Amino acid sequence: MGTIKRRIILINARKHKNWLQKDVVEKLCNEFGITITESYYGMIEQGVRTPSLDIALAISALFGMEPSKIFLNNNTTFCCF
Repeated sequence: MGTIKRRIILINARKHKNWLQKDVVEKLCNEFGITITESYYGMIEQGVRTPSLDIALAISALFGMEPSKIFLNNNTTFCCF
């Protein structure tokens, strides 16, 4: 996938609901009081930007998904012993 890892799960979840990026931004504002631009949300989907914890949690709640499923790349998450 290259150096930028698109968040395919997030994109597919939005498309499954037939929402535009604009719809997600509006719902984040109306339901969670989080104000971001469409451009910023698009960068989150493209993996160019990593959202703050509160934004990541709100996006996850909006789609009814675990944050780790959207925002963590388990292939690069290591545990040290």
